[in-house]
Amino acid sequence: MNRNIVYALLAAALFGASTPFAKLLIGEVSPVLLGGLLYLSSGLGLTLTRLVRDRGWQASGLARSEWPWLLGAIFFGGILGPVALLFGLTHTSASAASLLLNLEAVLTAVIAWVVFKENADRRIVLGMFAIVAGGVVLSWPAGAMAASGWTGPLAIAAACLCWAIDNNLTRKVSASDALFIAGSKGLIAGTVNTVLALSLGAVLPNALTLLSTAAVGFLGYGLSLVLFVLALRGLGSARTGAYFSTAPFIGAALALALLGEATTPAFWLAGGFMALGVWLHLTEKHDHEHLHEPLAHTHRHAHDGHHQHPHDFEWEGSGPHAHWHAHAVVTHKHPHFPDIHHRHGHEH
Repeated sequence: MNRNIVYALLAAALFGASTPFAKLLIGEVSPVLLGGLLYLSSGLGLTLTRLVRDRGWQASGLARSEWPWLLGAIFFGGILGPVALLFGLTHTSASAASLLLNLEAVLTAVIAWVVFKENADRRIVLGMFAIVAGGVVLSWPAGAMAASGWTGPLAIAAACLCWAIDNNLTRKVSASDALFIAGSKGLIAGTVNTVLALSLGAVLPNALTLLSTAAVGFLGYGLSLVLFVLALRGLGSARTGAYFSTAPFIGAALALALLGEATTPAFWLAGGFMALGVWLHLTEKHDHEHLHEPLAHTHRHAHDGHHQHPHDFEWEGSGPHAHWHAHAVVTHKHPHFPDIHHRHGHEH
């Protein structure tokens, strides 16, 4: 299996697993403050991890042209998205909100295909809709949705749009340090949401609850986001978003064990839809002759068919390493995904 697919599924597993754990914490912490603390702990944890890894503070390595993409992703996904969701939840039932959140995967794919011209054949489209259908089945309310007007649903849809934009903008910088990208998002989003919650009168919980929240935030939001960025690097936005959409099912499965919730026919039907969608994606074969335009960037790589370049520093000649490098024009044919080296147009 392509390791980037593993990254996407692990990201979904960690985020999905965080939901039942967060549900256990919700009685101790207000929802708005909990969201802020989860993001903030992820940002602090990832920043500390990066400091330990690099033995001190190191420059981000982002090119000047990449900063607008990252800042845009943080603005839409870390600030606007959570605020829109919180506003929508005050005007929408939980069941309706869960149903509407499935829009994120669809909007992510639509933006990727229409705006950023990612390739999507019939198999990928069908797989994405099968996964989303599983999410819809899983979150469909047992009874009729309470009529609550359009304000709440529109706000939640706006939050999904913000996160879809975030996913696609993050894709533009996914070749850079994933720890820095995810840590920056967590710090900014967490600070904004925590300050918002405290200004609304929320009170910080006790030390044990804070520690538990930090652990859930670091793993379910921080490490999950690092893996999501790595998956974006190798799969593109639409495919990563589709794999990540399995998170609700993973969370629901874990809730069966942790919270003693009973299974329903809808749970198994949702699992079947999602398994079908993942299978369609895993068995994708995208292979054609394509042209690589001139490209210069920095990321961790080994010398392979896409990396044959000289160095202006001493290098032993083997193993992965990271530095700024240029790609020459090349035309060849091999199976590939819309990764950071294969963002080209298609005639069909």
